[in-house]
Amino acid sequence: MKAESAREAVLGRVRRALRDTERTPLSAVPRDYRSARPQADLVSAFCEAVADYQATVDRVAADEVVSRIAGIARDAGARRLLVPDGAPQAWSSALGEEFELVDPAASTAVLEQVDAVITTAAVGIASTGTIVLDHGPGQGRRAVTLVPDLHVCVVTEQQVADDVPAALSGVDPARPTTFISGPSATSDIELNRVEGVHGPRTLHVLVAPSL
Repeated sequence: MKAESAREAVLGRVRRALRDTERTPLSAVPRDYRSARPQADLVSAFCEAVADYQATVDRVAADEVVSRIAGIARDAGARRLLVPDGAPQAWSSALGEEFELVDPAASTAVLEQVDAVITTAAVGIASTGTIVLDHGPGQGRRAVTLVPDLHVCVVTEQQVADDVPAALSGVDPARPTTFISGPSATSDIELNRVEGVHGPRTLHVLVAPSL
């Protein structure tokens, strides 16, 4: 028997077996594995997981966000900052007094001269220490979070979700999403860590009660 004929014979038997099998509706997938940790515990777990990825994370009061951003940029020697459209206006107003603010729609060539980008986030995942951007207001297009060397991301406590399913339930699947777990890094064949290959070498996360 030729190989093709044997294949068709086997598939034919499978089809006949399936045809005679009673179809039963799929039952709902149980979700009782999900935890119900208090939000305060989720925020603490998120901060610990972010730090495990060699990112810097600070918890700050809402009225300290702008001054902390300025301090981070100053300590990094950053002069040219990019604040995406949709971020709190107070950020641009205050930072513009000390730093040069770059047009959020700048070309990639201009982005290469940007020292730091300041963004909000869509959600933070406590179990993995991951920040999810859906590039909505305040988050900028994907290029602005990949090209500058320093990324300062502000996450509110209410945005922290327990796990990946919980996080994705609050993200629009029609929007592009970027998952960030620590600063950009990879390893060569000798397992030497190299940072900044495909994104910022430095990730600084600020967790605040609100924006």
